[in-house]
Amino acid sequence: MTLRPADDAFAAMLEARIPGVVRPLGPQYLEEPRGRYVGSGGVVAAPRSTQEVAQLVRACAEARVAIVPRGGGTGLVGGQVMPGGAPLILSLERMRAIRALDVAENVLIAEAGVVLEEVQSAAAAADRLFPLSLASQGSCQVGGILATNAGGVNVLRYGTARALCLGVEAVLADGSVLHGLKRLRKDNTGYDLRDLIVGAEGTLGIITAASLKLSPIPAETGAALISVPDPSAALSLLALARDRLGEGVSAFELIAGQGFAFLRETMPDLRQPFAAPPAWTVLIELGLPRGLSPDQALTDLFAEAAEAGLADDGVIAQSAAQRAEFWTLREAIPQANRRIGAIASHDISLPLSAVADFIAEAPGLLARIADVRINCFGHLGDGNLHYNIFPMPGRARGDYDAQRPEITRAVHDLVVRFDGSISAEHGIGRLKVEELERYGDPVALAVMRSLKQTLDPLGILNPGAVLHS
Repeated sequence: MTLRPADDAFAAMLEARIPGVVRPLGPQYLEEPRGRYVGSGGVVAAPRSTQEVAQLVRACAEARVAIVPRGGGTGLVGGQVMPGGAPLILSLERMRAIRALDVAENVLIAEAGVVLEEVQSAAAAADRLFPLSLASQGSCQVGGILATNAGGVNVLRYGTARALCLGVEAVLADGSVLHGLKRLRKDNTGYDLRDLIVGAEGTLGIITAASLKLSPIPAETGAALISVPDPSAALSLLALARDRLGEGVSAFELIAGQGFAFLRETMPDLRQPFAAPPAWTVLIELGLPRGLSPDQALTDLFAEAAEAGLADDGVIAQSAAQRAEFWTLREAIPQANRRIGAIASHDISLPLSAVADFIAEAPGLLARIADVRINCFGHLGDGNLHYNIFPMPGRARGDYDAQRPEITRAVHDLVVRFDGSISAEHGIGRLKVEELERYGDPVALAVMRSLKQTLDPLGILNPGAVLHS
């Protein structure tokens, strides 16, 4: 079905129905962080309530105008911009209320435009933890993190955004409102529509609010950077840590020496704990009950790991400030990557038993295509690697334009051969639609298309994201 552009006449109609809802079309609404896509002109509307979102969606359905929901704009697969077609850009930036916080229930209800950092701060003020932690937490919004089912560094212990969401309120494609803000841990009354909307990237409904799960703040926290001989040793160290400390392991990150080298090259003022970057390092964080010492637990863990040949060297954070420095190093790696300029970036996940074999085999496959540098890092605890490919020194990423598709194909073919996923935590967006078509299970894709047709028969919700329009 042909969709119509959101033009001046459409904007005037919206403004007459909902005074003050239309906003100037600034460049911030047409950009995404990697610069792969630029949104087309259209109309920006910033509703202040779920009712206004519903009115906007009904107006778009009547006029056959596409809608691109927009949160903080931090997504990395182009789901927040639509090249061509002049859509209505529906920004949730003004829906910033935290509607409720119940300490006894460990629940916080936030509107879609609330920034993740604000949720974390509100929880902390009530002596609670909202454990989702992302590099973009100062700008990403609740609606966006749920629409993409964001992950981050604490998935090992607390799960993805979906696991931290008890219920959603969402506006469907006909303007009806799904009132799903339940606070229940158990509810088996039919299909789980929450899980259908979460992770759908705005293609099945527009999230306007969510019930979020809080946790107690760990009484004792600690962190260490431990160098390991190879990824296989890192996995054995992870297993050892979980055997000894159970759910006390909050995060377990793998960092290649290339990541530290890029930090030294692009951010020389960042203090690094090792004189020379180890080939492989893990960053482990613990959150323990009162009375247990993270320092002692990490010391004991390192001693046992070293005796087993799993650890070469290590630094245990001696203060909260040093622990923060460790995480600053980890979170700065994507920024360093951007300064170097990646040829191709891959957000992949693998069964833990396949991670070491993948990391060992991939460089040889890529060497047959081009001479490149590889920066492999990520959330080893849940099998999520960011496997990014860079030019050799003295060359620009544009020099590899002809090889880029073959590089990505080689990485993704190997991921699928090891029963992994081509998108671990960033989603499909527009960047990976063709990849999903290539690698996705045909039955699953058929079900997805059927759901899309049923819930959005006019195809107005974020067309071109996840599935072909």
